[in-house]
Amino acid sequence: MREIVLDTETTGFDPETGDRIVEIGAVELHNHVVTGRTFHQYINPERAMPQEAFQVHGLSDEFLRDKPKFADVGQAFLDFVGDARLVIHNAAFDMKFLNAELKWMRLPELPWERAIDTLAIARQRFPGSPASLDALCRRFAIDNSARTLHGALLDSEILAEVYLELIGGRQPDFALSVAHGEDTASGAETWRPMPRPVPLPPRLSDAERTAHEAFVAALGDRALWRRLG
Repeated sequence: MREIVLDTETTGFDPETGDRIVEIGAVELHNHVVTGRTFHQYINPERAMPQEAFQVHGLSDEFLRDKPKFADVGQAFLDFVGDARLVIHNAAFDMKFLNAELKWMRLPELPWERAIDTLAIARQRFPGSPASLDALCRRFAIDNSARTLHGALLDSEILAEVYLELIGGRQPDFALSVAHGEDTASGAETWRPMPRPVPLPPRLSDAERTAHEAFVAALGDRALWRRLG
């Protein structure tokens, strides 16, 4: 199962009033394991950066001036995402911006049903508690000390750790959800447990064994223990 954990930075809150994406970061998971494949791109928004947004992510007009426009990177982003599920914190915000940018470029939009909202998961698991990314890092003891400003790739890497904790920890189902015969790793053989080279020693003491045998004998010849022994 392939999932993409992603985050965006923008010039504001609403693409319909002229706000644009200025950074996309994405991290690939396979069967709930980080693969090391990432997508990261700064984007020229073709407009001035509001001071309020600059204070959040620190991306200035000067820094973004020579970066590619969304039209230049949109297809590469779609190619990286493929048909994977999308793991996003406050998914409605990022999906709104991504689909607006894709629509303007006449590229296929991302289906909303593919988005997994970690904010909603956190609020359901911990009702009444803070559910920001920083708050969840504190709850799960995840190091976010490098997060002095918002950054799409760093936030995606942190969110990947948070997501795995929210669904039960790393490899929560130990790949048991993968259908029989499904390839769990490209080119890798299916893992099978090997017999122990040295058997474990018995955990029953001689006294415990003798006491058990006496107990079973007292039950008579029709005791269930005798039929299963």
